[in-house]
Amino acid sequence: MVSFDHRDPGTDEDTWTAALARPLSALDLDVDRVVVVAAHPDDESLGAAGLLATAAERGIAIDLIVVTDGEGSHPDSPTHSPATLALLRRRELIDAARIVGLSHDPLFLGLPDGGTDDYRDDIAAAVRATLDRSDADRVLVLSTWRGDGHRDHRVVGEVVEAVCAARGVRSRAFPIWLWHWGAPGDVPWHRAERLALPASARDAKARALEAHASQLRPLSAAPGDEPMIHAGMRAHFARDAEVFFAPEPSGEGPSVRAPSEAKDGGTVGQDYFDDMYTRHDDPWGFDSRWYEERKRATLLAALPRRRYRSAFEAGCATGAVTAHLADRCDRVLAVDLAPAALDRARRRLSGRENVEVRRAVLPDEWPEGEFDLLVLSEVAYYWGGADLDRGLAACVGSLAADGHLVACHWRHPVAEYPRDGDDVHDALAARGDLVRLVRHEEADFVLEVFGRPGARSVAAEAGLVP
Repeated sequence: MVSFDHRDPGTDEDTWTAALARPLSALDLDVDRVVVVAAHPDDESLGAAGLLATAAERGIAIDLIVVTDGEGSHPDSPTHSPATLALLRRRELIDAARIVGLSHDPLFLGLPDGGTDDYRDDIAAAVRATLDRSDADRVLVLSTWRGDGHRDHRVVGEVVEAVCAARGVRSRAFPIWLWHWGAPGDVPWHRAERLALPASARDAKARALEAHASQLRPLSAAPGDEPMIHAGMRAHFARDAEVFFAPEPSGEGPSVRAPSEAKDGGTVGQDYFDDMYTRHDDPWGFDSRWYEERKRATLLAALPRRRYRSAFEAGCATGAVTAHLADRCDRVLAVDLAPAALDRARRRLSGRENVEVRRAVLPDEWPEGEFDLLVLSEVAYYWGGADLDRGLAACVGSLAADGHLVACHWRHPVAEYPRDGDDVHDALAARGDLVRLVRHEEADFVLEVFGRPGARSVAAEAGLVP
């Protein structure tokens, strides 16, 4: 999953204007019905309002399914509760839908914003029910794109693609946040199709976007009420054409999971990380996102001991956590398999004589020696198959008798990863050679600290309790 901040300037529209000058196949809109499945209110306007207006002008029937109410758009708002935002955004979407020519109200599923992965079956059922009213040969289904870098967009895209493939229905996906975080090299141009928009459709799209005032303008002057879509981002949706992606052929790219399908595959290899670091200076936002800064602080605060003799950090990436570990450890060994990440880590840690940065492919090249602190931060869900068990066994084998193992992992599934964070922590909890000392759980990540059986609590180590 791509890490981005909607407040960043993002990719300039001039970059996309030049890239979109290339010839692209035309989207075939010779259908009797269009079904649009939007993850949030405004996705349909940003990604496909021009197509909807064009379809309405041609007399094509339109169905719009809206999966969530977008109540999580302003999590820090002091003036609008999630319930208030949900109601507001539904009203905005109804207005936008009327502007582009829908003859009936959208179908609102009301599923949790940010939590769609737990409701794949519900999304699939709604899509199937809508398709039951249509001739499969004369319908086009559109959805958010699964490569868009937003988990709800991904889930909706995956479910729609799987349902349509099973039904033999043509589907296409529209990108939204790709235009913000991405570059031309991130676009699957071989699967891209263009729909040229007449002036009437462009005008309708502009007015439909204006209807989503909660996303375009501040909710108030208070911090936390800033607009979600700034002028630079909005410029991407004032084009004279819209772009859609055909589904990936079988065997290409990340696998499409059908609803409720379990996922576990091989360990993620170096090519994946090389590609991420080639395309982005800070792929996961370690230095730019408050989420990462806060999570780091939580990890460091959870360490039971003020100082450690020797620490091993598996998967150090660019060294954002490593730099803090160096302040609390006599010696730190930090490894990663991506050369670009190690180059950036070495620059960050230059002059830190107590830190060694080394390339290693884990768990195969586990370092020798004993450590009283082991750090698995956002790394173990990359280990597929038996590699997870091998990696955790290696951790325990190199853990000193009084040592601590801290594990911290993203909980949401990512298409490219063989497992998610909860899988990793379930495996840790199942080990009889570890005991849990700390557990911190949020919707987005789980952080735990383990020791060997008999390990003492922080208060016990400090002599405050027996």
